Amino acid sequence: MAELLFELLSEEIPARMQKRAAEDLRRLVTEGLKAVGLPFEQAEAHVTPRRLALVADGIPTVREGAGEERRGPNVKAPERARAGFLNALPEGSRVEERETAKGTFFFAVVEREGGATRNVLPSILTEAVDKLPWPKSMRWGSGRMRWVRPLRSVIALFDGEVLAVDLDGRGHDIPVGDRTTGHRFLAPKPFAVADFADYKQKLFQSKVVLDAAERRVRILRRARTLAEEAGLSLNEDEGLADEVTGLVEWPTPLMGAIDPGFMELPEEVLTAVVKTHQKYFVCRKGDGSLADRFIVVSNMETADGGGAVVAGNERVLRARLSDAGFHWDADRAATLESRVPKLADIVFHAGLGTMDRKVERVRSLAVSLSEATGAAGREADRAALLCKADLGTGMVHEFPELQGVMGRYYASNDGEADAVADAVAEHYSPLGPGDACPTKPVSVAVALADKIDTLVGFWAIGEKPTGSKDPFALRRAALGVVRLITENGLRVPLSKVFSDAYGKIEDLCGRDAIGAPVEDVVPSILSFFADRLKVFLKGGGVRRDAIDAVLALDGDDDLVRLLARVEALTDFLDSGDGANLLTAYKRAANILRVEEKRDGKSYDEAPDPNVLTDDAERKLFGALDIAVANIGAAVEDEDFEKAMGFLARLRGPVDTFFEDVTVNADDPILRENRLKLLNLIRKALSGVADFSKIEG
Repeated sequence: MAELLFELLSEEIPARMQKRAAEDLRRLVTEGLKAVGLPFEQAEAHVTPRRLALVADGIPTVREGAGEERRGPNVKAPERARAGFLNALPEGSRVEERETAKGTFFFAVVEREGGATRNVLPSILTEAVDKLPWPKSMRWGSGRMRWVRPLRSVIALFDGEVLAVDLDGRGHDIPVGDRTTGHRFLAPKPFAVADFADYKQKLFQSKVVLDAAERRVRILRRARTLAEEAGLSLNEDEGLADEVTGLVEWPTPLMGAIDPGFMELPEEVLTAVVKTHQKYFVCRKGDGSLADRFIVVSNMETADGGGAVVAGNERVLRARLSDAGFHWDADRAATLESRVPKLADIVFHAGLGTMDRKVERVRSLAVSLSEATGAAGREADRAALLCKADLGTGMVHEFPELQGVMGRYYASNDGEADAVADAVAEHYSPLGPGDACPTKPVSVAVALADKIDTLVGFWAIGEKPTGSKDPFALRRAALGVVRLITENGLRVPLSKVFSDAYGKIEDLCGRDAIGAPVEDVVPSILSFFADRLKVFLKGGGVRRDAIDAVLALDGDDDLVRLLARVEALTDFLDSGDGANLLTAYKRAANILRVEEKRDGKSYDEAPDPNVLTDDAERKLFGALDIAVANIGAAVEDEDFEKAMGFLARLRGPVDTFFEDVTVNADDPILRENRLKLLNLIRKALSGVADFSKIEG
């Protein structure tokens, strides 16, 4: 058994692409090994800003010959399908036709020759390089090869010997061998390696920590120490730690100072500059407030202990904060309301008009939703008017991630009510599953209005998300609506709200801009919401089949009521009565399905009480008659626990019926009446949910 070592040394790989690239390289190479029948014990990939590496252990040095059988298309399949299968077979494959239970199919026997493993590895590695799916790639020089950044050298070793990997055939002079280089500045001299252990050790000696997890640990450990030594705590950020790990090969955290004069800026502004734009870690004081210190992760060791590096970063940070301070002062010199007209110059979407039109639609929706949320209509209207106004400020132009946040500051500065200022900041929320959901009435009204207008608008112009693409984040918007409604217990008739939103879009955008009629748009969005509700509830551990059973009932667009029904049904199904009644329902439904198919008719009429001869069926009929009426009344009152209680009372009569009564009696009149009685069981349970969707 031998080891394969493969390294691609390049110019700097963007941090956001590194983890996926390592996973893809491992996947492509291991798939290639399996495709030619080469086993391996383990394979791992590593990535730094300048290198992508893979090591696979336990590969045999000699590949055994073998035969592989492949099944092709049906012999009656279209010519294109048959030709595609046959043309893809290696030369020398034997093809024959075989009869199967599903028809006659092509089968091919592909003989795989044995031989030295090293003879097949170059093509596997080259193919993996070609197929690596970079989000963006480039050409360089005069070559035809595409890669994320220009490649400089390749290590390709198997069992300690160089493989004849040919990447030069596409016009690049890329050396392939056993040599690489360390840190670009600290240890740029090339060196040779013998195997992975030697490779990793020599890289470390050349100021490169190969393992990303190890680099991350080193960064956080040293950053925490620096903060503690200054009497502070590190504001740990998982996303920032991952990003910085992808920016350095030899992580050297250093502490710098923020000019005290900038500490009067809003914390969100300071954090945006320090963390988001400069990639520095923030530090906090004991009371949780922001400290005037930051931690930069350098990729260098310097003779002065990092003094010049820190000074340079402090200088850059000072310039960035000076810009932020200028915008902070300039923006507050004008009111937020005075910036609303500028929204006419900002396009929301070509098919839905400018941002001022969107604000007008959101205002109308927010006022109509204010009663459901408990908001004052005047405040909801005011907040909706101002909610996008900060898009016209210098601060948000410079730092787009602060939209909404700055609107709150500026609204408060203008003397707007707290509810209005809060709604301006919170109307974008929730942005994701982990984001806090607004609870203040005005905030909820404006957040709902904004998201519903977006959803209905894109549906109206035919820009619905597909299975793989959702460029306008409509799934996130729908999940936000679900959370706003369910977490705040709002009774919102979605069909009416969607229709109202559609009407406003039609008024402001014009009928010609809308491709789909309202009678198509509203049901389609409701179906989309049903899917989002499933995602939301499954995330909370709710039974999938219980969700499906409730959503299968048509005509209910009240999410709070649907959720209450799902919860009550889940509790019922988890009880002994529920489990047994479900079994009885399945038995009744199966009998009905078989007999209705055989007889070519449906037994959905009410049974005749005068034909009930057995005591067990009379008791069941009486229990069902009471249950159907009471379940309907309980559902109407939205007392779903009470409805489940009436279902539970059916367990005894149903069990006795199946124990004592033969449904398929010899007497056809008696048989038909008993089948109608089974249908009454089905009807009683369908008043609560579609039990055919329940598993078990």
